[in-house]
Amino acid sequence: MLNLNSTIDLDFKQFFRWWKRELDFLVPEKIKQLVIDKQGFIIVSPRGNQLVLTYIRDGQIEPLATLDRGARDATFQGLYEKDERLAKADIILRLTGQDAIQKELSLPAAAKENLYQVVAYELDRYTPFKVEQVYFAVKLLEGVNEPGQIRVMLILTTREVLDRLYEDIKAMGLSPVFADYEGSANNLDYLNDSYNLLPERLRQKTAKMPRLIQSALITLTCLLLVAVIAMPVWFEYQTVNALQLKADTLEKDAKKVKALQSDIDAVIDETRQLIEEKSATPEVIVMLNTLSSLIKDDTWLSYAQYSDGHLQIQGESPAASTLIAVLEASELFVNARFASPVTQDRISKLERFQITVDVAKAGGIDGE
Repeated sequence: MLNLNSTIDLDFKQFFRWWKRELDFLVPEKIKQLVIDKQGFIIVSPRGNQLVLTYIRDGQIEPLATLDRGARDATFQGLYEKDERLAKADIILRLTGQDAIQKELSLPAAAKENLYQVVAYELDRYTPFKVEQVYFAVKLLEGVNEPGQIRVMLILTTREVLDRLYEDIKAMGLSPVFADYEGSANNLDYLNDSYNLLPERLRQKTAKMPRLIQSALITLTCLLLVAVIAMPVWFEYQTVNALQLKADTLEKDAKKVKALQSDIDAVIDETRQLIEEKSATPEVIVMLNTLSSLIKDDTWLSYAQYSDGHLQIQGESPAASTLIAVLEASELFVNARFASPVTQDRISKLERFQITVDVAKAGGIDGE
């Protein structure tokens, strides 16, 4: 059953090891073979008084030989020296159930930081052995744990057994890289996560340069991959920026042209409005000439004012009432009307009048 109260631990070292393994496939196999001299593994497993040798590479298993312990076999030595694969293979001592044991333990999560020391301190409580009697390794188990707990696998073998097996393998001219237990065998594809029952003094010293070169190749390949992916994006970004700059420049020019066009349109509108206003208003000289031609000599004007299309005149006439018809007979004047009652001057006996008349648009008037 899923335990929702369990804690999730993030192991960054494990993550980067996984990331390195995933990127390892980017390096061509031929280049890796040139840099890394090792090719495959020779698994040496004890079976009673004999040692069973098996060659493993890329998941393919090839039985090699079954030899008596502590004896040099001429046939195998000849094969080992002639076959380049075997000469470049790592040697692994893999213990069986007769030579090693394993036990799953549940420990407080705080023990994870010093796991080996914690197990060594409590070893005689977990097993019938003391620390000085055995070689052991502790492997952290994955999966869901109880809150505040971790699960580990304890793998151990007696020093007597492992030392004797090591001497037998050395007598064959082989040097094991590490020793593990077949019940919890290391994954040969992920040796960075492997455990090793061999003590430090018995471990084969491996050259660091090939691994450094491999890491450098992986890093270089990653950089090249990033460059292959990033460079087109970068060039596209540069192109877009250049086009954007051109577009911004064109937009500024377009705004200037639009502003100039607006100014020109405004001037044209003002000019058209002035022309229309001028066309709508007849010239004063035209109005005066028209009045002079319409009004008889017995009628005289004392006042004339033009404003907003209306002409107002004042004066005296023998028959003021006839002036309305006279003015409206003209194409220039329409809607003639008295602005005030007509009165008669006592002295001159002439009628005083005040007439307002609308002036027609100048477009329909032909000035004389």
